[in-house]
Amino acid sequence: MAASEKTQAKTEQAKGKVEEAAGRAVGNERLTAEGHVDQAKGNAREAKEKIKDAHKL
Repeated sequence: MAASEKTQAKTEQAKGKVEEAAGRAVGNERLTAEGHVDQAKGNAREAKEKIKDAHKL
């Protein structure tokens, strides 16, 4: 997995977790949903990179 892609995936996942927690804390459903979306983007990016790494073998 490329270091920059891995970092970007982890950053998106962390950002999503923070947004989700903040949204739940203040009762903002939109912010909670945006957090879920960011986490999903990070998970997808990470999965894509793992697949690319597996095909290099």
